[in-house]
Amino acid sequence: MSKWLYLHIIFLFFGISQNANATVFDETPVVKVIQDSIYTDTEPIDKREYDNLKDKYGGDEFTYERTVENSGWWSRFKQWLSDFFKDLFNINSDAQASDFTDIALKVFYVVIFLLVVFFIVKAIINKEGNWVFGKSSDKRIIPVTDIENNIYETNFKSLIAEAESEDNYRLAIRYYYLWLLKTLSEAEIIEYDVEKTNSDYYLEIEKTETKEEFSYTSYLYNYIWYGEFDIDGHQFNKAKNAFTQFLKTLWK
Repeated sequence: MSKWLYLHIIFLFFGISQNANATVFDETPVVKVIQDSIYTDTEPIDKREYDNLKDKYGGDEFTYERTVENSGWWSRFKQWLSDFFKDLFNINSDAQASDFTDIALKVFYVVIFLLVVFFIVKAIINKEGNWVFGKSSDKRIIPVTDIENNIYETNFKSLIAEAESEDNYRLAIRYYYLWLLKTLSEAEIIEYDVEKTNSDYYLEIEKTETKEEFSYTSYLYNYIWYGEFDIDGHQFNKAKNAFTQFLKTLWK
């Protein structure tokens, strides 16, 4: 084979290779960009004006961010109390101090409730002479306003006789004690006042003998009347003798 034939074959192969390369690798995608149209509003705008917006919407109901300063007095008090406990007990966390404050307030509420109940019960006991759910102590108890506030107009002798006829010994001792206070006041040994206590009257008495007798009869009265102990006729007569003997010394 001649060299011209070789050259012709080489040139033919080279041309085919160039065409193949151009056909295989020319795969670049074509991206078309479509742009939407923008609507322009050309309508006229009505201008609105608002007057005094700050005054109109300046109340608490329009305060959306609460701070200690704009909160109620209770929130400010709890925050102050929380800060107080935090400093007092060296609490590092505000959350722990707040929890401690809530617990302390709950305990305080319970104590207040118990105190209220205690004073109500105590007032009932002092007025009626018996526990609310206990036995009925006296079928008839003269109200304080009718006896203690009108001690000088009261006929204790007849009241005592009526109580004894009904075997109401506790009530009879109550009348004896009030009769004794009336007599001491009329003798100007004490100055009677419905708000005073036995101790107040004891300190007003000057004579030692009178002090001792008053101390004993006051003990009997407190034991029988406020102690709610049932006493029989024999016990009543012993207490009655103590009161009557003391009264006799004052009538001399």
